[in-house]
Amino acid sequence: MQGIRSFRPLSDGGVRLELSTTTNSPLAIDVEESTESRIQRLITENPVVIFSRSSCCMCHAMKQLLSAIGVHPTVIELDDDEIAALPAAADGGNGGAPVVFIGGSRVGGLENLVALHLSEKLGSKLEEAGVLQVAS
Repeated sequence: MQGIRSFRPLSDGGVRLELSTTTNSPLAIDVEESTESRIQRLITENPVVIFSRSSCCMCHAMKQLLSAIGVHPTVIELDDDEIAALPAAADGGNGGAPVVFIGGSRVGGLENLVALHLSEKLGSKLEEAGVLQVAS
């Protein structure tokens, strides 16, 4: 198992993690864990998670939208082979990245996130996930 040795803030608000061989970190990574199970674990453990490619402008827009309403998602950058391990959309839609999961449920890409926001359903979804309190 590897643990987090240090982290460095990035200019876009993300964080770059450096791994060490310690095992006492709550963000420990088991190198024996399969990509699929690691992705599923990250979806389950984080209330809002975005899976993205490096330098993805759509991911940046997702982070900006969520940040504007007071939510700071966990952002995981995946390699091309790892992106193929993302759970597919229930409607058979695009299975690529970026994709956001809220409360363990797949929301989808930027278009779906914006559609939720414009339909005023994003706040309640984030509230259900426990990351936002919507004023009544």
